[in-house]
Amino acid sequence: MIMNRRFFLLASLYALLNPKQAFAANKLDSVRIWAAPESTRVVFDLSNSPDYSYFTLTGPQRLVVDIKGAGSKVDLGNITNNSKLIKKVRFSKPPQKGTLRVVLDLVKPVKANLFTLAPTAPYGNRLVVDLNDSATALPKAKTVRKSANHAERDIVIAIDAGHGGEDPGSIGPSGIYEKKITLAIAKRLERLINQTNGMQAVMTRTGDYFVNLNKRSELARVNKADLLISIHADAFTSPQPRGASVWVLSMRRANTEIGRWLEKREKHSELLGGAGEIIQNTNSEQYLAMTLLDMSMNSSMAISHSIADDILKDLDQITHLHKKKPESASFAVLKSPDIPSLLVETGFISNPREERELSNGNHQEKVAKAIHHGVLRYFESNPPSGTLLAKNSNIKHTVKRGESLSVIAKRYQVSVSSIKNANNLKSNMLKINQKLVIPRT
Repeated sequence: MIMNRRFFLLASLYALLNPKQAFAANKLDSVRIWAAPESTRVVFDLSNSPDYSYFTLTGPQRLVVDIKGAGSKVDLGNITNNSKLIKKVRFSKPPQKGTLRVVLDLVKPVKANLFTLAPTAPYGNRLVVDLNDSATALPKAKTVRKSANHAERDIVIAIDAGHGGEDPGSIGPSGIYEKKITLAIAKRLERLINQTNGMQAVMTRTGDYFVNLNKRSELARVNKADLLISIHADAFTSPQPRGASVWVLSMRRANTEIGRWLEKREKHSELLGGAGEIIQNTNSEQYLAMTLLDMSMNSSMAISHSIADDILKDLDQITHLHKKKPESASFAVLKSPDIPSLLVETGFISNPREERELSNGNHQEKVAKAIHHGVLRYFESNPPSGTLLAKNSNIKHTVKRGESLSVIAKRYQVSVSSIKNANNLKSNMLKINQKLVIPRT
């Protein structure tokens, strides 16, 4: 009886001294901030699924989050905050007993989106706050490099490092996260592409933060990318599967996306460029848009398959292949049938041996080089018009009756010696129907 009375007195005293913990069925264990260049994600780690509400205040700008039946001992002053949108995260006086009030002091007005996430390794229950800068809600395009005379542009390759921030991706046997491996390989690929004359890389993320899957394809489109490559690492429930693979958009997903685009007339100009503006507000706009989008989709998917084949050839030289041919899937990041897109599974992170390889810088460099070689080989053979690679690409010529090296050289305004060097010719003798490479001056 005395023990029960003592326990009651101690519990009452604790409740008075710790009102945030009293009546708390839920517990806020930690707060994590993931900052991206134009947005910030704040994650509340909780013991249970939260019952929450929120509102914003101005003068100064604040976002107030109330979590019912919750308490916390977290020291918010020790949170790592590298966000350009958040000044401070703090507790405030709750509207009623048993509610935990958290205030985000903001730098400027933002768009806030709150939602919960169920437990998934390595995290438990979470309340997620996504903050987007109102002034930069849409992706910004990078300046595409041009040659010295400003006539030809670079081929733009959008590189997407899978997962990031709150989304770790798959987790290897030793505990390494897929998001870390994908970013490391993506950065190596970015360097190789930017070192290639006539090519330029655009990254969907450059650090450890999450980018919405829809925004990744939007970033590629805004930057007028000629190709989108998404880097991932595969996983399975058992450690046996291994090998790399390359995936392209499935026809079913492509048709679904085209159907959605056709319903949004304001998107026609964005997706079809000048052609979209020409057909806009015409009686046949829907049918013309469907025809043009279908043609665009067929072209993009054919290009995706060709590049995927080229990349697989190079990956086969440095690692085991899980799939010898390109596979089709409905991955969200490959949702744009107007942009050639592919997803590279660099290996199985769930396989202990491949996890070690994928964590190794030398192997990451080999994977990046294999992807780069495959992409470059395709675009050297099929350079888009108006690009520097198109200008510098060699011309193919079939020798006709009566043609000599001097005649051919004069026609293309190159020297005889340059044609001989490009074709390893030992003499000036030619044969009818002989194939010659004509080097660009």
